[in-house]
Amino acid sequence: MSLRRRGSAAVALAAAAALVLTACGGQDDKAGKDARAAGGTEKKAAAQGGKDFSEAAKKTAAFGTTAAAGQFPRTLTHAMGSTELKAAPKRVVVLDVGELDNVVSLGVQPVGYAPTEGDEGIPAYLKKDAGEPKSVGTINNLNLEAINALKPDLILGSRLRSADKYEALSKIAPTVFSIRPGFPWKENYLLNAAALDKTAEARAKLDAYQAKAKKLGDDLGEKKPTVTMLRYMPGKTRLYAGASFIGTILKDSGIPRPQNQQVEDLAVEISPERMDEAAADWIFTGVYGAKDKTKRDSAEDNPLWKGLEAVKQGRAKDVPDETWYLGLGVTAADKVLDDLRSFLVK
Repeated sequence: MSLRRRGSAAVALAAAAALVLTACGGQDDKAGKDARAAGGTEKKAAAQGGKDFSEAAKKTAAFGTTAAAGQFPRTLTHAMGSTELKAAPKRVVVLDVGELDNVVSLGVQPVGYAPTEGDEGIPAYLKKDAGEPKSVGTINNLNLEAINALKPDLILGSRLRSADKYEALSKIAPTVFSIRPGFPWKENYLLNAAALDKTAEARAKLDAYQAKAKKLGDDLGEKKPTVTMLRYMPGKTRLYAGASFIGTILKDSGIPRPQNQQVEDLAVEISPERMDEAAADWIFTGVYGAKDKTKRDSAEDNPLWKGLEAVKQGRAKDVPDETWYLGLGVTAADKVLDDLRSFLVK
């Protein structure tokens, strides 16, 4: 959909607030219907599949612009339609850590940022270069008033996270959405770069990442160890699979997965009573949120866990959740490759 520039801040904010109230009404409201049609509801199911999951990378790769470098106005196609940017963006708001990683890696310090739930700060690995963006709520609870107050000229997010807020956001500033965060992170990066007129820089960084991943795989030789990606979350214990951020990094490095994790979905969910399913030469564990809100203690008290060869041999390692699972961008991916090398290459 074409974007109209905002008139006054007050009018934009009033319109945004009205739209949010409408979207929060009954299921027959038009805003609610639009969000559902765009894949904005059933977020929990969509995170493990759902609408457009398997095709997200392919579809996102088709988005972008035909404008030449430096050319404005430019029109970008994206998950919610099309958006016109009249000039190169200078005040960018990002609605997830993936978009934060993307813009910071391209030398852009955003004016606003929505962190994950329960995390109020900038991820440590981005702090040095991210500047001091203002909080605009969290990924699932955006503060439209705070966004509007920053007077952005570009908002970057995803349909999965914020489809129900898109219309309100687009009345504040030009808004460009990917389909979803996660395994299409490279395609999302190029889409964000196209909005920022930094496609060449993004391609160069992806090329450097790919070369680094290949070198890791080459240095591991022909007999590469299998790797399990285990993550404890409130109410869930997951073995991350191929269609995940970390899954793409392992794939790019040629690092094999155990048979039960060779699925093109986000993750395989297990219970503390099934910890033997985490068996691999190496197990890398992340924890989302507070450990005491997860079932980690009961899972790792289980004899099935203690009996795993990787555990007995000291090859079950904790890894930083903010890069391995939450990073969702090229900067985080580069740090994961460094970590993998430190563990696996002797």
